[in-house]
This record gives sequence, structure tokens and C-alpha cells, in this order.
Amino acid sequence: MRPRWTVLALAAGFAAALVVPSGTAHAASPVKGGHAVRCVFTPTPDNPPAKRVHPPRSKARSHGRVDVVIVTNFGDVRIRMDRGNAPCAVHNFVSLSRQRFYDHTRCWRLTDSPRLGVLQCGDIYAAEKGGPGYKFDDELTGEEKYPRGTVAMGNWGPDTNGSQFFLVHSRAEIPPAYTVLGEVTSGLRVLDRIVAGGIIPGETGPHDGEPATPVRIHRVFVRG
Repeated sequence: MRPRWTVLALAAGFAAALVVPSGTAHAASPVKGGHAVRCVFTPTPDNPPAKRVHPPRSKARSHGRVDVVIVTNFGDVRIRMDRGNAPCAVHNFVSLSRQRFYDHTRCWRLTDSPRLGVLQCGDIYAAEKGGPGYKFDDELTGEEKYPRGTVAMGNWGPDTNGSQFFLVHSRAEIPPAYTVLGEVTSGLRVLDRIVAGGIIPGETGPHDGEPATPVRIHRVFVRG
């Protein structure tokens, strides 16, 4: 059986053992003498890089914002990411974007259930298949919320972040186990059009599967 994205398992009431308990925090190590943190990117030999990329440098800025534009075949989605909230995750996203990891890829999973409405992107081959060849820790306070427009890291369990991320198009009633990158500042109507296009039912039922009309990421631009 292929691995399932933890968010979807939680939404169905399964895999509770994988949830980071509320109040548990995973933080990057501060770097002495500056507004920076030290991040650890651990190779995953059993899951080699799907594209030729290298991990980011270990030192990441811990303040400021990053503006991101995801150019898709449905239109542009603009995101503002907060380094102060998730310095390592934002640092990683910027690095992968500048190495063009996300260019010419697809968003392989769309969910639209009463508890979970997200678009999952960042995998190269298929949902849960094709990462950057390394992982890094969560950055959590245990108080995370995921309202419409939230952009957060997807994972396979605690401290398994890589390239996968999701955009909340409607709701995400899930535990605080996913590092928040930022929020959509423009493009929610783009997400609405993707949802309106429908879902090809997957293993978990009619509310979870590939978008009926493929969602293609042409390019990701970052500034900041």
C-alpha cells in the first residue's frame, strides 16, 4: 500500500499516533550574534531527490517576509511567507524555488470534504512520490490554525518535511501538526476554480483524489 499523506489520514480519524501533541514545539537552533537560526537538513537515501537539487545552507534568516508567486495553468497564486514563524521551512521553500524544483510540476491531490479542503503540491511524480532527497524538522507552537488561505508544509509524520506543501482552499480542521509557511494574498479565486473543476475519486472516496483538470505549476517566483 502506498504511503498516505498524514493530513488526509487525520481527517479520516486515523493515524492519531502521528500527531504532534498540542503544545509540543519543534524549533530551529539560534545562531549566535544575529537574526538567524541553524537548520538541519538530513539526507533520505531511501527517498532520493526527484530532481537534481541540493539542500539549503544551514543558516537561515529568522525575520522578514518572502513574497511568492506560483504561476499555474489556472492563474497566479500570490503568497506571503513569514520567516519569523518558520525560518527553516521558508528558507527551504525559497531554495527549492530558486533551484526551479517546483517548475513544470503538478499538484497531485485535491480534497474537498466537510472537514478538509486543501490542494496538495510539491511532489514530482505523484502524490507522496518525488521529494528533494532530504528532510527537516517541524517548526510548531502547538497553537497552529489552518483557515482558508493558509499555506503549510505537508509531511509523512513528525519532522519529515521536504518539498510538499498544501494550500487551504476552504477549511482544514486538523491538529496543529503542520508548519505554517504563510498565507495566500491573492489567488483564492484561482483555488475556487480548481475546486469547481472537480475531483477524480481516489482510494479514500469521492472527496479526495487528483484534480479532474490537471493543475500545473509552470513557474515559482520568490522575492525577499
